[in-house]
Amino acid sequence: MITQTNGRFIFALTFAAALGTGLNAGVFFVFSSFVMPALARLPAAQGIAAMQSINVAVINLSFAVVLFGTALVCLVLIVLALMRRQKPGAGYQLAGGLLYLIVTMLVTFACNVPLNNALDKVVPTSAEGAHFWDGFLSSWIAWNHVRTVGALAAAASFTVAIFRLGEGEK
Repeated sequence: MITQTNGRFIFALTFAAALGTGLNAGVFFVFSSFVMPALARLPAAQGIAAMQSINVAVINLSFAVVLFGTALVCLVLIVLALMRRQKPGAGYQLAGGLLYLIVTMLVTFACNVPLNNALDKVVPTSAEGAHFWDGFLSSWIAWNHVRTVGALAAAASFTVAIFRLGEGEK
């Protein structure tokens, strides 16, 4: 039996997940929409140097809290959704959590981060760097589109879950 306190806790977690996944989708969207296209317009050495700088700057507390804090909330919601699978909103919580963890986080750490790590080893002014940059841009942007869609789909799932949770109280 879900008490009113438990219901509020689940609602709060779902709301936090909707905000976190939406915020991450927005960050990734910005990169796909204009950051990476802007870097692609620069000469290769400048684009590489700028992206290398971004890769250093992104390692900060605020981004870590949003990326990993959202993952933790999603993990908790997956467990709760499995425990409450017959309750309104549980299926959407499960879907949102899985979308974020499998699509967004897995793509981030299996694709985008390794590409960033490889780019960090490149000398921006080298011929090898210019050659690497072309392939980097197309791969990185394609995988970033995937994680953007994953985070956005997760945000949509959590938003629907919020409405469904409210229906359970009627």
